[in-house]
Amino acid sequence: GGFANIRIKNLLLEGTEGPVTVHFPSGERASIYDTAMRYVQDNVPLVILAGKDYGSGSSRDWAAKAPMLLGVKAVIAQSYERIHRSNLVGMGVLPLQFLPGVDAETLGLTGKEVFDIEGLTRDLAPRKKAMVTARRDDGTQVRFEALMRLDSAMDIEYYRHGGILTMVLRGMIERAKAGVASKRAVSKGPVRK
Repeated sequence: GGFANIRIKNLLLEGTEGPVTVHFPSGERASIYDTAMRYVQDNVPLVILAGKDYGSGSSRDWAAKAPMLLGVKAVIAQSYERIHRSNLVGMGVLPLQFLPGVDAETLGLTGKEVFDIEGLTRDLAPRKKAMVTARRDDGTQVRFEALMRLDSAMDIEYYRHGGILTMVLRGMIERAKAGVASKRAVSKGPVRK
């Protein structure tokens, strides 16, 4: 879940195994954790490009919590393990799915691009499509549609709030504010004898 497996293969660094990656634009190689923290410090949100059945083998919430803590804001995959997709939404990470017949390879995506995701508006609906633009260093762009795997109205609410935890906390704060306001209103009323 935290990309710490010693057998993980990051296609950004062909021929290597383990939790290492490359920082852009510096080109420095470092651990995935250290590189992710550098992006977090620089306020750069991250995107994961993935293949089929993303999240298989671990449907625990930690498998979605770790990427969220590493600054991942979206995953673009060919398909998702069912529970993991739900856990990503619950952590506020947007699961996007390539349309049939399309993947990172057919689009010529290397993972070195900068991604813009359009369509994250107030009028979100379950399984709506988003437009993704991948910009390369040489100025060229690849534009493609992807399916937002927000599969229900509840998924949309979780995502809008940044995940289940922030949604619950906001609800608690609102209820606490309403409770204080009610108590104030009761205590300010006239006293009858």
